[in-house]
Parts: sequence; structure tokens; C-alpha cells
Amino acid sequence: MALDLGHRLKALVTDSLGLKVTSLLMALVLYSLAHASQDAQRSLMLNVVALTPTEPSNRELVTAIPAQVRVTVRGPQSMLDDLHADDLGSVQLDLREGNTPRITFEPSMIAVQPGLTVAQIDPPAVDLRWEERIVRDVPVEVGIVGSAAPGFVVKGVPAAEPGTVRVSGPKSEAMVVQHARADAFDVSGLTQGKYTRQLAIERPSGRITYDVPSVTASLEIGREVAERTFSRVPIATLGHANAKLQPVEVDVRLACPPEVVRALRVEQVVPRVRVASPAEHGSDALPVQLTIDQCEVHVTPPSVVVRW
Repeated sequence: MALDLGHRLKALVTDSLGLKVTSLLMALVLYSLAHASQDAQRSLMLNVVALTPTEPSNRELVTAIPAQVRVTVRGPQSMLDDLHADDLGSVQLDLREGNTPRITFEPSMIAVQPGLTVAQIDPPAVDLRWEERIVRDVPVEVGIVGSAAPGFVVKGVPAAEPGTVRVSGPKSEAMVVQHARADAFDVSGLTQGKYTRQLAIERPSGRITYDVPSVTASLEIGREVAERTFSRVPIATLGHANAKLQPVEVDVRLACPPEVVRALRVEQVVPRVRVASPAEHGSDALPVQLTIDQCEVHVTPPSVVVRW
């Protein structure tokens, strides 16, 4: 009984074996063809290229346009398997008129080969906002970094050439720009003298642009000074023993290197008035003279009335 069953199973497999193999292969081919012809869909990321107005139009787009959109393509699976983003190209937008309020991504913007269709685009649309493009001048600001050599200091602030730059961009952004900042001027280790540097202007934010990329900055390094004031210093008269002064005292302010100020004694500060007139009697307003080596001298008042 068992032997008879085994013969029957063997006959089921081996009888007409070639026909059965052929039938199986045909079935696989038909399945493959049927599967390949079935509709499927695939999503690809496509670049967005926008043509915006040229500068003379004075219109500026302030809405960010997406760099890419997601495109869903429907069609036979066999065609989708070989489809790449490069095959579809980029999505072109013509915004040169400068007044388009809204862009809608249409299937007609995408070139697909016959047999494929664009099923969906994400995002489907973008609302646009436009502004007037303005131009205005703002001052250049130059900072300082580092320290001059010991005993020396920066005199004043760095001067930039040009002193202003032209800012252009959307009105809402350009109006809030108060200055253009240049790279800092490095004064590390500098001694007395005048110095010049070419400094780049820091890149502006947003849609703002400057008309120049850099400026020429200059500054002066001088000796460090300290100030000392002497009040109500008597004036010495030279040239006429009987001369009378009005006033007879002045205030003296000295600006000198710190070591000179520290070593200065009161008796060294002697303001003088020299009467050079040969007349026996007379009067004149004469300057008060005072010289201190390495010091800048300021006398108040700078002149007095002399009678003789």
C-alpha cells in the first residue's frame, strides 16, 4: 500500500516534467509583467530656482522660498524604479515682475516622461511678501583689540576711509542698520607713530549688502600722559621791574609722561610775562609763557594785562 502511494507521488512529479517546468516559467513571467504594469508612486526632492527682480526694479522679496519641494510621481513600478531627481530637473519660478503675491506649484512645472504623472507637490503653494528696496549711508565703526607697548596709548579713535558705506536692502532691514562694523584694529605692541590697516567690513545679516567690502583705517599711538594741575601760580615779570599785572596769578595744567609728572616739583612751574617795550610807561596784554620739557602746557588765562 505504502509502495503504491510512493509510485503515485513520483509519477505526479516526473510525468510531463518539461511541460510543468514550462508552465511554471510562463506563470512567473506573467506575474512579473502584471506586477511591473501596476501603478505605484515615488517621492523625490527637486530643487527650486527662482528668477527675482534685478536691482533697478527697487523691489525685494522678503519671503524665504523653499530650496526644494517634495514631488510625488505616480506610474508603473518599472518606470519609477529607474527614476531619479535629475531626470525631472528643477522647478523654475519667474518672479521678475516683483509683485507676485502667491506662487502655486503646478504639475505642469515638472517635465515627466510619458506614462508618469505628478500626483502631489509639497508644499503646494507659498505666499510671498515684497518690500521696497532702499539705499542709505551709514558710518563705519572700527574697534580696537590688543594693547600698545608699555608707556604708549592710542590717541583718539581709529579713522576709517571711507567714513561711510552705502547700505542697500529691504526697507524694514536697511532702516535698522545704524553702522557698518569693520574688523578690529590690532594695536598689540605698537609704539609711537601713525599706523594704517586695510580692514574687512563684517558681512551684514539678512538681505543687507554694502557697496564696499573693506575700508582703510588709521590711528595714532602716542606716549602715555598724566595730567597735573597747579592753581593760583604767581607770574614772574621780566623786562621791567615796576610792571603791574592783572591778574597776578594763573592756573597751570600740565600733560606729561607719568614719570615726568611724578618727578615734577612745584618750584619748577614758573609762568612768566616778558615786557619788551622800550617805553618808560605803558600797558599791554601779554601772553603768559611757560615751558616744561616733555609736557604740554595749558595756562588759564593765557594772557594778562601789564602796566608799567
